[in-house]
Amino acid sequence: MEFSKARLRVFRTIAFVEGVTTLALFLVAMPLKYWLGNPALVPPAGAIHGAAWLAYLGGMVLLLPGQDISAWNWIRTFAASLFPFGTFLNDPMLKRHEARIMPAAEADPA
Repeated sequence: MEFSKARLRVFRTIAFVEGVTTLALFLVAMPLKYWLGNPALVPPAGAIHGAAWLAYLGGMVLLLPGQDISAWNWIRTFAASLFPFGTFLNDPMLKRHEARIMPAAEADPA
């Protein structure tokens, strides 16, 4: 049980990083490019965001199976990666699911 909770916590961390890289790209790199004519940050920010997005998808495939997450929440979690702020908006659902996972100490009252 605790392993399941730890996997979900790792996925939530990956989702947070993916969201932060999106914000960095949209709120720092792209305004510098279009408002100040300095495109220097777009390629590295884009590459970092791309890697974070791939980690997010990999996390969905590797960390979420066995978490008893409904098909709708799987779709929602994937869709969250496609929209700015989506991973932040999806986090409360993941946090509620994490809270429902009983700690190992409570599961085995021996």
